[in-house]
Amino acid sequence: MQPHSIDQNEFKDLVRKKWSVSLSMTALMLVIYFGFILLLAFNKHVLAQKIGEHMTLGIPIGLAVILSACVMTGLYVRWANTSYDRSVKSILDHMKG
Repeated sequence: MQPHSIDQNEFKDLVRKKWSVSLSMTALMLVIYFGFILLLAFNKHVLAQKIGEHMTLGIPIGLAVILSACVMTGLYVRWANTSYDRSVKSILDHMKG
């Protein structure tokens, strides 16, 4: 049994979608991370503001940066395990015939 050829348009759409999602999430993470670093470098008195008796504003903002990375990773994994994997399976099923 001869395998079918790959659907070029479907494969290109899959690659385009993967790059789009990956680059969007990477850009967002870079903005968050470097935004925090630039704030720390050029306006550190904002992060040094006390928001309680023993805590500064920098601690929750730093935790938010870390949590945003975890959330974005989870969103990417969810997207990859559902939409991306479904598209890959569709292409493979089409090739098998």
